[in-house]
Amino acid sequence: MSTTFPRTRKSKLGYNVDQVEDFLEEARSAYTSERTDAAVVSSRTIRTLAFAMQKGGYSPIHVDSALERLEDAFASRERDRSITELGESAWYANARSEAQEILNRLARPRGKKFSRVSSFTIGYSVKDVDMFADELASYFHSGAPLTIDRVRTAAFRSTKGGYRESQIDHLLDAVIDVMLAVR
Repeated sequence: MSTTFPRTRKSKLGYNVDQVEDFLEEARSAYTSERTDAAVVSSRTIRTLAFAMQKGGYSPIHVDSALERLEDAFASRERDRSITELGESAWYANARSEAQEILNRLARPRGKKFSRVSSFTIGYSVKDVDMFADELASYFHSGAPLTIDRVRTAAFRSTKGGYRESQIDHLLDAVIDVMLAVR
């Protein structure tokens, strides 16, 4: 019986143990590899990873916490490899360019920052997203305090006719990429 993470009670759902263990083995292998080509495991793939649920599986809180640390480690390694390949000034120029793209999106008027879904479809609350967009803009413009964890755990109410979820999710991924890059 594996004890990598605490398990949920047999009657409660947790992450599929075999899937978590398989991924951790794949991540270990990818991290120790000297190959610098596009790896199957990267900070972004870790961030978007999902496991099936099973009764008595691994505790999601513990696994998610470990995945955040793993994402940070992969991002640091990716940054170091990019600096080695591109040079520090080119790498920073790329990070600034990504940050500017984010700022351009955030500078759009309230209620028009992202595409909307139809009035019959569920999307993210425009008000919630616009409020969080203000936090992001303050972080990028004036260095207002904002943690990666705050961005990772950002949640928005669902509403008909709201913002298209995939666009906001993509922006949040880009914000995390930039924050990890300049850490």
